Amino acid sequence: MSPAPTMPDHPVDVRLVAVDMDGTLIGPDGRVPEGFWPLLEAMTKRGIVVVPASGRQYATLRALFGEAASQMGFIAENGTLVAYRDEVLATDTLAPEAATDLIGAARAAARERDLGAVLCGVRSAWIERTDARFHDEVAIYYRRLETVDDLLAVDDEALKISVYDVDSSAQAEPFFAPFRETHQVAVSGPHWIDVMNSGVHKGAGLERLRTRLGLEREQCVAFGDYHNDLQLLDAAGYSFAMADGHPDVLARARYIAPPSAEAGVVTVLEQLLA
Repeated sequence: MSPAPTMPDHPVDVRLVAVDMDGTLIGPDGRVPEGFWPLLEAMTKRGIVVVPASGRQYATLRALFGEAASQMGFIAENGTLVAYRDEVLATDTLAPEAATDLIGAARAAARERDLGAVLCGVRSAWIERTDARFHDEVAIYYRRLETVDDLLAVDDEALKISVYDVDSSAQAEPFFAPFRETHQVAVSGPHWIDVMNSGVHKGAGLERLRTRLGLEREQCVAFGDYHNDLQLLDAAGYSFAMADGHPDVLARARYIAPPSAEAGVVTVLEQLLA
């Protein structure tokens, strides 16, 4: 099988750019590349909707993009919340009994592994594990974060349950595999697992936003690097996997972008928009 090409060989009518954050737009240094900010301004002036698509919380994403966020779309919490121009268009929440079962599964797994659960609510994210190592890692992705004694006592609708495993999400995944029959279980990175309602993912979020804006699939460009980006790439006419992404994503995407460490998203967008 020959490798995917790096760029389209024809002009692209770009109207929407959906981009995963960690490992895609954000490189190993934990920062958005400086070259992205003037591109964001230029795209907004041209009427191109820029859409961060992430497992991160909506409040976290919105704060990262500052004043520009008011003109952007967001696919947050791995697709369980979709927003556009400061309006939340849709949320998809877990049934209370499902959230209870997932918290129980995380607690059981924690007896064997070094992990903790995050109840990702509509109002805030909630944790019951309190050590600094876990809290500080979770706080990177959840700007609104509260610590409680018991996750089962939280009064909030759960968009998803996220699990952070200090060592390996792949090794923790078997504890949550039984939920695949009824829910979407996404390995979101080397240490993260997200569980949400079946059929809910970044790709469904992109479809919802694209339809709202009256755009065609071929007017959408998407970038991703990990398993939770697969449906996002499928939903866009022009899909780019980061060269340093997971092999499954590289095999699925239509094109290959330079690595995130080399600001690959910026490089591709500069060429597409030239």
